[in-house]
Amino acid sequence: MIYLDYSATTPVNEEVLNTFNKVCRNYIGNPNSLHQLGKEANKLMNEATKQIANLLKVKESEIIYTSGATESNNLALKGVAFFYKNRGKHIITTKLEHASIKETLNYLEKQGFNISYVNLLDNGLVDLSHLKSLITKDTILVSICYVDSEIGLKQPIMEIGRLLKAYSKVIFHVDGTQAVGKININLENVDLFSFSAHKFYGLKGIGCLIKKENIELEPIIHGGKSNTIYRSGTPTLPLIISLAKALRLSFENLEIKYQKVLKLNQKIKKELKKYSEITINSNEYSIPHILNISLNQIKPETFIRAMEKHEIYFSTKSACSLLDTFSTSLLALNKNEQEAATSIRISLSYLTTEQEIEQFLTFFAKEYQALNLKKREE
Repeated sequence: MIYLDYSATTPVNEEVLNTFNKVCRNYIGNPNSLHQLGKEANKLMNEATKQIANLLKVKESEIIYTSGATESNNLALKGVAFFYKNRGKHIITTKLEHASIKETLNYLEKQGFNISYVNLLDNGLVDLSHLKSLITKDTILVSICYVDSEIGLKQPIMEIGRLLKAYSKVIFHVDGTQAVGKININLENVDLFSFSAHKFYGLKGIGCLIKKENIELEPIIHGGKSNTIYRSGTPTLPLIISLAKALRLSFENLEIKYQKVLKLNQKIKKELKKYSEITINSNEYSIPHILNISLNQIKPETFIRAMEKHEIYFSTKSACSLLDTFSTSLLALNKNEQEAATSIRISLSYLTTEQEIEQFLTFFAKEYQALNLKKREE
């Protein structure tokens, strides 16, 4: 099997899984219980929270555990919108956002909030001049992804954050789901930051929302006591501890891992440039972990099924996107419906080997030529 869909989800690191199992077996108490078992569980949770805070250079009190990035994004957007609605109802975002951002904003628009979309430059980066022009006295929130999930464009988050600091009433949310564990991140000028463990070899079902201490949120899950007032529910101790472990491991040798992925990315691009009818959509501002191309003459679903015969797996777009739709991110960048409708996403990992890429390219050539020949005969 050759797995090239790491941006959808990653395999669980064996050390992380072992940590999860160990906590499941040895810490059965509810971290909120007052008895000794509860106190032991709570102490372990606090140690994990401290580790995460140190890694991300934030305060322990600024960490909210969630079920994943989708919940984190919902809490960030709805939490700000409903808490600060008396201050204003204007939100700014981009056309590159994940479905959990897009659909949440669609919901908020139905609740009376106004959504503006900032222009993108030809290279896919946010037009900072246009962003500044969109800000009004009613603007309460700007939400921009660190790295988009379909093309891999890395936005200038530090620069955007510095721009927004001039507007004291504007809160800056960043979806960092495709960034954590792949690139160096800086949350200095970020108010809210979402991510999920299963994108960096952790377990599914656990994520985080970093909420800086000067920001308030209206909770979207209500209930009893938990480790934070912003998200009720019994703390999922084994998942929390495994998240801390996965995050720590993802930060180790980050540059070495990055360079390995970059080399693999360059090898694929060099070969794919030989195909005149294929468009390479990811550019120099895209992280190497995500390589988006358009087949143009071949339906991506057909090509995926053809490659699946060889146990090679990749995707058409973000795994959370609606079925039977083209890539809205690519359409926003290239303004070309044909390219947006025929795009595929190859996503790489430091676990990917050169041998796997060579095999992928061999079968890619075989199936691409066969499908092109079939199309000409039709």
